[in-house]
Amino acid sequence: MKLVMAVINDEDAFHVMDELAEKGYSATKLASTGGFLRSGNTTLICGVESERVNGLLEIIEKKCRARKQITSISAGHINVSESYVPLPVEVTVGGATIFVLNVEEFKKV
Repeated sequence: MKLVMAVINDEDAFHVMDELAEKGYSATKLASTGGFLRSGNTTLICGVESERVNGLLEIIEKKCRARKQITSISAGHINVSESYVPLPVEVTVGGATIFVLNVEEFKKV
């Protein structure tokens, strides 16, 4: 048995959850926040038999696409006499960060 934890973009969460349910996977959905952009993410936690892990990963990879987004970042420490001008930067958002962990014991009560 494996525990799969996937951090995905909120925009992709509905599509992933929908297909997981359609294919017979169960998942727990947690709201989370990314550290860099401080934007909404979804963390999915799935307990799955070892032989079904690849199918689950394929669903996540198919539904979670990376995309470019323009965001503003501060210019760092600015002299007080200067005005604040945020700098537009193109960043990649989306995709998925996936952890697959071994499970020593599983109980459902």
